Amino acid sequence: MPLPQLRLDELLEELQARLDAARSTRDRVHRLLEAVLSVGSELDLQQVLRRIVEAAAVLVDARYAALGVIAPDGKRLSDFLTVGIGDEEIAAIGHFPEGHGILGELIRDPQPLRLAKISEHPSSYGFPAHHPPMNTFLGVPIRVRDQVFGNLYLTEKRGGARFDEEDESVLATLAVAAGVAIDNARLYEESKRRERWLRANAEITYGLLSGTSRTEVLHLIAERAREIMVASLAVVAVPTEDGAQLTVELAIGEQATEHRGLVLPVEGTFMGAAFTAAAPVISPDVGKDVRVSTGPPRFAGLGPAVAVPIGTGAGVRGVVLLARRAGETVFSRKETELLLAFAGQAALAMELADRRSDAEHIVLLEDRDRIARDLHDLAIQRLFATGMTLQSAGRFIEHAGALERVDRAVTDLDETIKIIRSTIFGLREHEEATGRGLRARVVRAVGEAAGALGFAPAVRLEGLLDTQVPTGIADHVVAVVSEALSNVARHAEAARVEVVLRTDGRRVRLTVSDDGVGIPERGRRSGLRNLAERAAQLGGSLQLARPPTGGTTLTWDVPLPGD
Repeated sequence: MPLPQLRLDELLEELQARLDAARSTRDRVHRLLEAVLSVGSELDLQQVLRRIVEAAAVLVDARYAALGVIAPDGKRLSDFLTVGIGDEEIAAIGHFPEGHGILGELIRDPQPLRLAKISEHPSSYGFPAHHPPMNTFLGVPIRVRDQVFGNLYLTEKRGGARFDEEDESVLATLAVAAGVAIDNARLYEESKRRERWLRANAEITYGLLSGTSRTEVLHLIAERAREIMVASLAVVAVPTEDGAQLTVELAIGEQATEHRGLVLPVEGTFMGAAFTAAAPVISPDVGKDVRVSTGPPRFAGLGPAVAVPIGTGAGVRGVVLLARRAGETVFSRKETELLLAFAGQAALAMELADRRSDAEHIVLLEDRDRIARDLHDLAIQRLFATGMTLQSAGRFIEHAGALERVDRAVTDLDETIKIIRSTIFGLREHEEATGRGLRARVVRAVGEAAGALGFAPAVRLEGLLDTQVPTGIADHVVAVVSEALSNVARHAEAARVEVVLRTDGRRVRLTVSDDGVGIPERGRRSGLRNLAERAAQLGGSLQLARPPTGGTTLTWDVPLPGD
């Protein structure tokens, strides 16, 4: 009976095939569950993304897998994680894809896409040099809530087979789990960031209540903001008296030296935009932003930046700027909102420090008045009475030498009374401190020259200029600044000018650089002669140089008393 036996063999083979298929499905479901558990057990976002792409490659048996994160603008990829391609191959290929060709197809239309041959799709335009060959393709979008977060890209199913509907279904299931895991990782990351902000707020509040100086509190604010926002540079700038310029009060991190002491106009600058609008300003690449063209180059190697006002409305007291390295992620809206709230702590710090300074100043003035009253009512009256007694006693002295000594003592008492009265006058003299320091005078002189130049020069002020430079030398410095900028306006035809004034306590040096036509060989030099005479009068020097890039650099350098 051969026919029944043959039929039985066929049935057995079919049963075995069905068992194998069921076992394969069971194993695949197990692998999918394991992948979902593995992805969901991680809270660090980068680790979550890495596990997703690794699990995807295993589930559909793909040789190559990648996860592309879509940028905030929704038009390109901002991050790209790969599996199956080594570091050497990645380095040979070059820049990661940004979302063109087939990869861009899923960005434009976030629906699953299966291809038997990538090159036959209309959107395909080939691979870059050193890229491994790829034919079969399966792409699935990853959604986080209602927003497409990124796409999974799988290529080259092992064994030369094509990706089928089951592969697509498994990958779609993984994508749903991946969306949940990514959302959880984001929420965890945000909660940790908020915790760090709260901890920093508590630290700053403690500093404020314990009487920490304004500079130290601002430095703490800048440092904590830089750490929490993962920025490379933090800058704090405050407005000048007239509100037309911003002075960099402190800078920490990369390129900090190039920012310290800078004085920049409010109008037309990046930080000035945040100050004027009393609202955050974001730049994807601060190095190429037209609003930072004023002043010397100072953002080399930096990219995304954000500037937020310190305070709100008419009470804006300054600006905090943070910048990340080039190529890093742009500051998000949530990050900016947290930073804006944190900057309110800086406004509080400055307000409290100013109030504390005013209170200390009032106490000092009251103490001076008390000392002046005591000197006038007690010391002078006693000295005057002593002098009168000596003059009366002189009439009874017959010895010429002794009489001369008494007269000399009376004269000394008169001189002492004059000195004390002068001291009293000094103690009671309430001069307006605002605008009298060398820093403020130089900034004012530069601002006045902006009209003649047609633009605002960049200014950098370094050192204890207000306390270490005597008034006499400070007067010369201000005159030299005005004369030098006037010369540039009249003769240089410059488009950019930088003024740098610094002191180390031993010397004061002023440098005025421009990119103009330079000083002609034969021309009037009366203005320069005046500057040279001022320097020589103080024991210093004036030097002129023409840099290789063109223009003129004037250096006026004089020693300080005691040097």
